Amino acid sequence: MTTFEVWAPRAELVRLDLDGVIHPMTCHAGGWWRAEVPAAPDARYGYLLDDDPAVLPDPRSPRQPDGVHARSALHTLDPAGWTDTHWTGRPLAGAVYYELHVGTFTPEGTFDAAVERLGHLVDLGVTVVELMPVNAFDGVHNWGYDGVLWYAVHEPYGGPDGLQRFVNACHAEGLAVALDVVHNHLGPSGNYLPRFGPYLTEGRNTWGQSLNLYSDEVRRYILDNALRWLREFHIDALRLDAVHALVDHTAVHLLEQLATETAGLAAHLGRPLTLIAESDLNDPRLITSRAAGGYGLTGQWNDDLHHAVHTAVSGERQGYYADFGSLACLAHTLGNGFFHAGTYSSFRGRIHGRPIDTGLVPASALLAYTCTHDQVGNRALGDRPSAYLTDGQLALKAALVLLAPYTPMLFMGEEWGARTPFQFFTSHTDPVIGAATAAGRKAEFAEHGWSAEEVPDPQDPQTFSRSKLDWAEPGKPGHARLLACYRDLIALRRNRSELTDPWLPHLGVEYDEDAGWLVLRRGGLRLAYNLAPNPVTVPVTGAVLLAWEPPRRAESGSGTVLPGHGFAVLELEP
Repeated sequence: MTTFEVWAPRAELVRLDLDGVIHPMTCHAGGWWRAEVPAAPDARYGYLLDDDPAVLPDPRSPRQPDGVHARSALHTLDPAGWTDTHWTGRPLAGAVYYELHVGTFTPEGTFDAAVERLGHLVDLGVTVVELMPVNAFDGVHNWGYDGVLWYAVHEPYGGPDGLQRFVNACHAEGLAVALDVVHNHLGPSGNYLPRFGPYLTEGRNTWGQSLNLYSDEVRRYILDNALRWLREFHIDALRLDAVHALVDHTAVHLLEQLATETAGLAAHLGRPLTLIAESDLNDPRLITSRAAGGYGLTGQWNDDLHHAVHTAVSGERQGYYADFGSLACLAHTLGNGFFHAGTYSSFRGRIHGRPIDTGLVPASALLAYTCTHDQVGNRALGDRPSAYLTDGQLALKAALVLLAPYTPMLFMGEEWGARTPFQFFTSHTDPVIGAATAAGRKAEFAEHGWSAEEVPDPQDPQTFSRSKLDWAEPGKPGHARLLACYRDLIALRRNRSELTDPWLPHLGVEYDEDAGWLVLRRGGLRLAYNLAPNPVTVPVTGAVLLAWEPPRRAESGSGTVLPGHGFAVLELEP
């Protein structure tokens, strides 16, 4: 017998449709309905609520073989299918992350195809593969943030069994797996949760209605989903999307509750489990331990450092980049983690953020990056920095991030300066939603001066196709040189303990705003950067361990001349 259960407190009658046969269900305490009936291991099923003839998928569906509007399917991962018995996990400190989108990482766009490219990541020096969301969403291709059935794995990627094979393969290569999960909103198509119960509130965030975090059952729905990935799929880390959009004023915030339960699961499994927030708040409580009054998350993305690096190298100043761009800003952010920490944000029109206690919170708790799916895909054309920066500038940005005290993260293809864009794409099956998505995207950028014709239509299949990586590029001369630089930077980081020292009080920063140079002091190493287009002399000397273009000793002998947009790693004489 198989037990079917669903939380539907709003319904007066719930029936189970199992392979087209209707079975009655019994209501139990708290609005849970249950039925025990014989069922095949892969039986298709759904629920009928009251007198509505529509068969709805299970809110906790383990598999959606025919899409999010169709019946669910029973599914259990084969315990014998796991081959990672000896995997002991990886902590956040010392890691190198690599964000990828399964659908565009390879031409095939599947988990199995991604497995064939893991050797590239191992050779690069990556230690953690971070997948953009793989939960079930409407259509064939999507960024994944429009998920509506959070417990199911998107079928075109390979479904739950494909994800199991991918995790096995990563662990066999020594790679941990992080997964992006979205608990702040649901997608616009295929969201049937409100028919079952009070999953949503009247409040709204950027993407839609907010989750009802004042319901114990809704909180449990979110927590169980997060723990499912960690426990059942052997995922090592979760990236928690836009946690600033979680509205929770209860005594114990959902994030703290999740951190507590994740710590308990990690102790049971005997391997580290990592929780990384994406937050717009610059609030150190997220990454402060629970013992010190924080939420106890392991880490968070650091957009301030991205903005400081990007503006200093690229010169862009539009939108939220307006407060960034100077070397003083870059130096401050490198040394303190956040730039906006009780300071005025012109983009927000208010005081924003608060300082990090750098003696309490290690820099490894902040992820640093030159680009992400957001910072590329949310540009009007989805153009990567390689479309408007020189290879030297790309290498300079990489050196600033990969040699900093923070946990570095790469976005797929950046390591060879991929020229393919990463654009915003959807494939909503509802033509009304599809048209509204496309119109909204074009209107958003029209406000910033782009014509509608220039902005890619997210519903156009070519927008998705253009965003796939071109794996012929890494072997081409310019791309190959940049790729070798990334490999060398990551290898140096791995081999020199000074470069993984996470304590910001140990970091020294010097700069000359007018000349355009910046130097980081890290133990016996000096990291020298020239952000100006012309050669500059930095007041340090030493043996050159790594550089993009060869520097030379200054004529006076008291400094090193760096070429325009160049960097050098210098080792001081003992």
